[in-house]
Amino acid sequence: MLAGLPGETLAGLARRMEREEVAPGTVLMREGESDDRFYVLLAGVLAVSQRALGARSLLRPGDYFGEVAPAMGMPRTATVAAMTPAVVASCDRETFNELVRPLFADDA
Repeated sequence: MLAGLPGETLAGLARRMEREEVAPGTVLMREGESDDRFYVLLAGVLAVSQRALGARSLLRPGDYFGEVAPAMGMPRTATVAAMTPAVVASCDRETFNELVRPLFADDA
């Protein structure tokens, strides 16, 4: 998805994202909580689950997650936890709205 961004926009996003190393078992976001960060997985494997449905999917490097909350202003729709040591990059709602949200405009 981010490959669709112009080079200058992608470089700006990279400068504004925060990099974080996470240990196995770390919960990056929890279903139902309020949070506005958008994430990109750089390394490792993350598990996505929902209370009502259980395990949903695995995320691998290059995958993104957490776009629903900042885009729609609603609580988290899933829980995401590290299965292995992982590295993520994230940005706040302001950065998401400015640089990433336009990629979702075609969905509206």
